Amino acid sequence: MAFLQCNFFSDVLNLSVAMHVILPQSPAGASRGDHKLPVLWLLHGLSDDHTIWQRRTSIERYVEPLNLAVVMPAVDRSFYTDMAQGNRYWSYISEELPLVARNFFPLSPRRADNFVAGLSMGGYGAFKLALSHPARYAAAASLSGALHNFAEDVAASTDPVWVAELGRVFGDLQKFAGSPNDVYHLAERAARGAHPIPQLFQCCGTEDFLYTGNVRFKAHAEALKLPLTYEEGPGDHGWGYWDRMIQRVLAWLPIQQEEQEVLVTE
Repeated sequence: MAFLQCNFFSDVLNLSVAMHVILPQSPAGASRGDHKLPVLWLLHGLSDDHTIWQRRTSIERYVEPLNLAVVMPAVDRSFYTDMAQGNRYWSYISEELPLVARNFFPLSPRRADNFVAGLSMGGYGAFKLALSHPARYAAAASLSGALHNFAEDVAASTDPVWVAELGRVFGDLQKFAGSPNDVYHLAERAARGAHPIPQLFQCCGTEDFLYTGNVRFKAHAEALKLPLTYEEGPGDHGWGYWDRMIQRVLAWLPIQQEEQEVLVTE
């Protein structure tokens, strides 16, 4: 496996950004030819960055037998949105980043080869991407995802700092329901749409403070007959749980292992 720290300039953000990338390694002296790699876009949580999956799990070791590339970008505390008062991280993550990464690395653009997963804020981002663009992703996984109505979060909160931060991210929270940031609305729209819905994997620990919201989204997805695999069990909002569950996600992903032509060079 190859591990790369990639720094580049985002035209969308008008900002120098970074991502970590894991790539399968060809045998010495061999070329992949025109073969493109399946890819997992792996998203971080609210208080993390692009380095966290590599630091807190053995993700590189887990993907080694899968011939799977992993791209881990950074989006600050944006909730993967075009922020009301901040930068355009949704445009970056959904439009610019895939094009840039495919230009740099041999990543497949095919729907069947593209997967997205994330934890907490990243779980929300993963489902938001897959449900907003079902024609682009074969599967999406949310680990302890923030899958709730943020207007309700604000109404129940006694923390003015948190309320102010959500306002900077989403703007007027009274308009959140039914908006492009509302995963419940996105699920309904995807269920009515013409494109096949990506396979969805959702999990949450029963001791997690986001457990109730996850159970609620599960019921919503099941009522819409979305293709959802749901797992729960003992666990809190922490890396012990996520390290276990990312292995379950990788085993679940519908990775198509195609015959690869390897060209030996002399």
